[in-house]
Amino acid sequence: ITMNQELNYKFAKLIINVGINLQERQGLVINAPIEALELVREIVKVAYEKKTSNIYINWSDGLVNKTVLQNAEVEDMLITDWELAKLHYIVDNGFAMLSITSPNPGLMAGVDMSKSMKANMQNAPKTSFARDNTMNNNTQWCVVAYPNKVWAKKVFPDLSEDEALEKLYTAILDASHVTKDNDPVVDWNNLNDQMTKRNEILNSYDFESLYFENSLGTKLEIGLVEDHIWAGGGEFSTKGVFFNPNIPTEENFCMPHNKKINGRVVATKPLNYSGKLIEDFWLEFKDGKVVDYDAKTSKEALEELIKFDEGSSSLGEVALVPYYSPISLSNILFYNTLFDENASCHLALGAAYVGTNLKNGTSYSEDELKERGVNISHTHVDFMFGSSCMNIVGTKKDGTKVVIFKDGNFVI
Repeated sequence: ITMNQELNYKFAKLIINVGINLQERQGLVINAPIEALELVREIVKVAYEKKTSNIYINWSDGLVNKTVLQNAEVEDMLITDWELAKLHYIVDNGFAMLSITSPNPGLMAGVDMSKSMKANMQNAPKTSFARDNTMNNNTQWCVVAYPNKVWAKKVFPDLSEDEALEKLYTAILDASHVTKDNDPVVDWNNLNDQMTKRNEILNSYDFESLYFENSLGTKLEIGLVEDHIWAGGGEFSTKGVFFNPNIPTEENFCMPHNKKINGRVVATKPLNYSGKLIEDFWLEFKDGKVVDYDAKTSKEALEELIKFDEGSSSLGEVALVPYYSPISLSNILFYNTLFDENASCHLALGAAYVGTNLKNGTSYSEDELKERGVNISHTHVDFMFGSSCMNIVGTKKDGTKVVIFKDGNFVI
């Protein structure tokens, strides 16, 4: 991929200075697909400008992963002692974590995912400390995207591979507020200020529950945990470092009570899960659990997600995104959660963000968190359900109703 090196460098500066906010002498882990080589080179340059101590790069390739899945035995896909030791070293030494996503939608179509599911279920408890490290904001972490030809052709099927690739990268940069003429750091400081103000307004209401309804079939009530916190935009690590976990971001999100979710939610965008595209799906909740579901395509992948573990059939996140957000207005379906979740209100099956969405969340034991209705899981998968006709009403503890969204957009 020959992308504009100047824009790559600008993107890298945004990622390191605003996304990760890398500190002097802090180590950095980069999880990257091989397609992102040119961007990774610029990120490494900027990281050393910030005087990083050392950088580990974990390269990956979708086709290699597919070959492994088709041929390896479950026992050969289990995490090894040396890989676990490396993970412990990274966590214990406070490395920042950067993940570059470059999905290949539909790559795993026709592949039996049962081996992968068994391996993941066995690996998840062993590596949960690393997941908790980021989900509790013990260190800075950030997720960004980079294009590849297969993904680009999925998004822009009428263009040639090269044209689609160029157009997708431009769309990624535009959504991330990176252009030839702007200073993305200044733009992101303004965005973070706007998101912080919206969080303050939502927190001031201290809602007991939210009710979502649209003309597509969603009628869903979500209770919120006591002492919840609305978050979005930048966050502080437990060491007091301000960072942006997602580039791009347009969401204000909160923590559902995992026993107080009732009704039906209809997804409004496809979900790319385990390399399979789940389309036109809905979920029915009763007392916090999925009790019924269906999908037009890849229902078995949806079932795999719901049955992944005890917590994957409930919700760990509810996020509000106005229909008139920049990514939504681009009218591009990215087939990628990082972007599509910032074009639409969304929910996440699986783990809650304990360090972000609950006052003093990291001070509670697991049993205490469960008692409070916090969803515990080894997975966290977002799916989109926002629409131009979405209405949202919040109920305060005294029973007062407050209209939050009308016709897909904030009115508070």
